[in-house]
Amino acid sequence: MPTPTRRTVLTATAATAALLSLPARATAATQPTQHYRWRNAVIGGTGFVTGVLFHPTTPGLAYARTDIGGAYRWDEDTARWTPLTDHLGWDDWNLLGVEALAVDPDHPDRLYLALGTYAQSWAGDGAVLRSEDRGATWQRTGLTVKLGANEDGRGTGERLLVDPRDSDTLWLGTRHDGLLKSTDRGATWATDTRFPAAPTPAGQGVTLLVAAGRALYAGWGDASDTTPNLYRTTDGTTWEPVPGQPTGTAAKVPIRAAYDPHAHELYVTYANAPGPNGQTDGSVHKLDITTGTWTDVTPAAPGGTDTFGYGGVAVAAHRPGTVVVSTNNRWSAVDTLYRSTDGGRSWVSLKDTAVLDVSETPYLKWGEADPKFGWWIQAVAVDPYDPEHILYGTGATLYGTRDLRTWAPRIRGLEETSVRQLISPPTGGAHLISANGDIGVLYHERLTASPARGMATDPVFGTATGLAQAAAKPSYVVRTGWGDHGNGAFSADGGRTWAPFPSQPALARDAPGPIAVSADGGVLLWTFVHGDGTTYPAHRSTDGGTTWAQVATSPKGATPLADPVDPAVFYAYDTATGTLHASTDGGRTFAARATGLPSGDSQFQLVAAPGRGGDLWLSTKGNGLYRSTDGGASFGKVGSAWAAYTLGFGKAAPGVDYPAIYLVGATDTVTAVLRSDDRARTWVRINDDAHQWGWTGQAVTGDPRIHGRVYLATNGRGIQYGEPA
Repeated sequence: MPTPTRRTVLTATAATAALLSLPARATAATQPTQHYRWRNAVIGGTGFVTGVLFHPTTPGLAYARTDIGGAYRWDEDTARWTPLTDHLGWDDWNLLGVEALAVDPDHPDRLYLALGTYAQSWAGDGAVLRSEDRGATWQRTGLTVKLGANEDGRGTGERLLVDPRDSDTLWLGTRHDGLLKSTDRGATWATDTRFPAAPTPAGQGVTLLVAAGRALYAGWGDASDTTPNLYRTTDGTTWEPVPGQPTGTAAKVPIRAAYDPHAHELYVTYANAPGPNGQTDGSVHKLDITTGTWTDVTPAAPGGTDTFGYGGVAVAAHRPGTVVVSTNNRWSAVDTLYRSTDGGRSWVSLKDTAVLDVSETPYLKWGEADPKFGWWIQAVAVDPYDPEHILYGTGATLYGTRDLRTWAPRIRGLEETSVRQLISPPTGGAHLISANGDIGVLYHERLTASPARGMATDPVFGTATGLAQAAAKPSYVVRTGWGDHGNGAFSADGGRTWAPFPSQPALARDAPGPIAVSADGGVLLWTFVHGDGTTYPAHRSTDGGTTWAQVATSPKGATPLADPVDPAVFYAYDTATGTLHASTDGGRTFAARATGLPSGDSQFQLVAAPGRGGDLWLSTKGNGLYRSTDGGASFGKVGSAWAAYTLGFGKAAPGVDYPAIYLVGATDTVTAVLRSDDRARTWVRINDDAHQWGWTGQAVTGDPRIHGRVYLATNGRGIQYGEPA
């Protein structure tokens, strides 16, 4: 089974880098708006669920958090997750990562979220959202510190806590700025200067906050052999290291903790790294808070080739001694949940008897005969009203059981895919094919169900880097990406089934990049981009990928684009020099055409209008929209849009002879999803303030068979599709 990959953390990825210097924009929304109905094209999860929490006093109420895809509320009546942060817009892209969530046991309608995806210098500060109606509406407090929901340690415990002695008091643990405290329900925050641990610029800081009776416990992720890793306060003012901290855990990270109120015992999981990756050792200990006695209750000790840490921990609120813990980063024997009903004296591995039903989300088989129990298991929850109702998050889904044996994804409504490219075929078959992070390419037979074929196989990709369809031969589709058994594939039936290219250039293994296919399907151009940013010239094949030759005159790293009419013509835009290059000999050679175009722009896209030779559109993040009608010999500025991030085409409006244009960009007002039915002379906004999804600059396309339908790629909220209401 291939090891699923996750989005890069701690460095600015290509997607993230595009966001770091956004142009300023006005705030008034005056452009015309058409009301659209927006829904997810169903995939089902696909991202890292970093936290899940049942409300302790309200049956059927639960919340989940993700690393880049926002927060959700479970609605028992509909058996679905409701997204709670889709209102966060383009400028707030860094807030779609949820570092922590908290509920108030005494006020069931109150919910708090600590938001901030990256704690790096180039990312914005974090924020706290607070709600009095379970996330239906929010009040917001900006922080002066950064949070890191998509960094190492994102699967550790909740760093946000309502003080059990006073519902107006909240605590927030940060990575690099110590412990914060609020006495007005999150409206204002100040550093707790009495918290003894000293933060470091590169550390983990506070990894967990948990209440045990009227005492509060804080895990510290930067401990050493001489520095404690668990602190306690009994009065909310003074903190002390917890006495008798178990030997062998001094340099380990306390990952999560859970309190059994009937047995008066606090369970703590440990690992030798914050995770989700890098853990090779760990343990589980419990503290009798009445006597101060610590007991090692580790279910299985890592060792030899079976290395792992411990992650999630949860107790059954009304079953004293019933506790569930998870292993994490256990690749050889596969991660599991251990369950004990006697306070950790004995354990049963729930994986060993588990029956996994992934029929609702077939991609979870990853091209194999059977699904995996899970990986990156750091979020575990036990329903306080049903001790056999357990949820646990993985790097791709959220599993649940009600009988401790049958497990199935509990994921309806929760969509976290990072989407890279979209194709809507002009005729026959599915209306949508997507290229995605982590789960490769999907063929969407229906928009309301996870693709029945799962992720494309032969070969299986982790993250897709390229997807292209022959304009005059739409049955022929090609894809590229990161894979263990090949990096390029083709389909002769419109994307239903796939076969690997007979061969591939040597660069493809370590630097797979985008690909283009000529209008007739006869020529492939594959560009290579290494993960460290190194770029290479394109390689060309005229025999379906059997042989490849380097195209020395192609601009390095430039995304190739095939003319939709003339199979001999390709284009490539060199953003480093602001030059449009073109080939008229089937990609053998390229020559410069238009020069003086925007250069150095961190985000751009070159698109050809369907069915029109030489009709090119260039969207640039900081310099707006350009158009060429002479095959790139010259470009003119399109004055109706001053910022353009991604552009696509769909079926023309009735009575109009030019395709509808869809744009993520800005006119004279706000960054939005826009549609034009008159060749970009005027635009209508088709999303609204409740449907923004953070950063949406990766891809957009209309449906060539249905006017008004649009498919939108998001970076963590999956594929959104909209239709006029």
